[in-house]
Amino acid sequence: MKPFRFALCLLFGSLIYSNLASAQATTEAKLQQMGIASQTLNYELAFINANKTGIESLRYRHAHLSGKSLAQLLQMDGPRREVLLRGNEISYFEGGLEPFTISGDHIVDSFPAVVFADFKLLSQYYNFIPVGRMRVVDRPCEVVRIVARDGSRYSYVVWLDEETRLPLRIDLMDREGDTLEQFRVISFSISPDIQTEMAKLTEVVLPPVLITPPAEKVSFQWQVKWVPPGFKEISRSRRNLPTLSESIESRLFSDGLFSFSINVSQIGSATAEQMIRQGRRTIHTETRNNKEIMVVGELPPSTAKRIAADVAVNN
Repeated sequence: MKPFRFALCLLFGSLIYSNLASAQATTEAKLQQMGIASQTLNYELAFINANKTGIESLRYRHAHLSGKSLAQLLQMDGPRREVLLRGNEISYFEGGLEPFTISGDHIVDSFPAVVFADFKLLSQYYNFIPVGRMRVVDRPCEVVRIVARDGSRYSYVVWLDEETRLPLRIDLMDREGDTLEQFRVISFSISPDIQTEMAKLTEVVLPPVLITPPAEKVSFQWQVKWVPPGFKEISRSRRNLPTLSESIESRLFSDGLFSFSINVSQIGSATAEQMIRQGRRTIHTETRNNKEIMVVGELPPSTAKRIAADVAVNN
């Protein structure tokens, strides 16, 4: 009887795992469709971004023309600020500042970066959990939670329009379940007419693309012993600041959804450990062996503290 019960438990467990894996894959596909829809459909969104410091209102228009994306992000209140995307060029226009252009294939300013994430890659480190259906802008949406498996990061709740897969609401949540930031669409339109209107952007003379110098190959005498699973170093630099005689050495890490930097500099004397949290951004500073270690990025305070503690510095 015992072998039979054991076999039955194994079968039952495998069925549960299979169902969970299938649900994860299905939800992952819907999230991937969100990125595709955002970069291929002709649509216009009026939305607000809300966080602890206030609310900003914006308009985003996107069209797909001749195989290229055309997009415009416009700040609706206060001084005019406009961002234009044409193909692989993103141009910035703001009063009092010289316009400039950088290379890139999507606008992330005020538009949640999670929309353009590679969810196939993220599926190794995050669970995608369907949590039901709700309405946003009078449209039915599927709601999905994006939660790190190791609990070391923030999480997202995404409301996907059932018809188009465009995101109509995105909440960034801390580990206590409080909302740090909210992207919420308040007006929504999808129409081929938008393509005609956006075609005018092809005639706009954009400022020249900024030429960035090639990254300097640098080596550091300090090591990073631990980062949350999935984070990879994507760049490093050494720079001098006008107010400091010593250089600052930095490493930038990303998991494709969140990012942070580790900065190490020489100091004359030890200072007290400091922790500052501003919305999604945490700044944790401590000193060791006459060096200041600063972790800055989109991390919960406890994670930033653990990363800093595991930085090995030499005298």
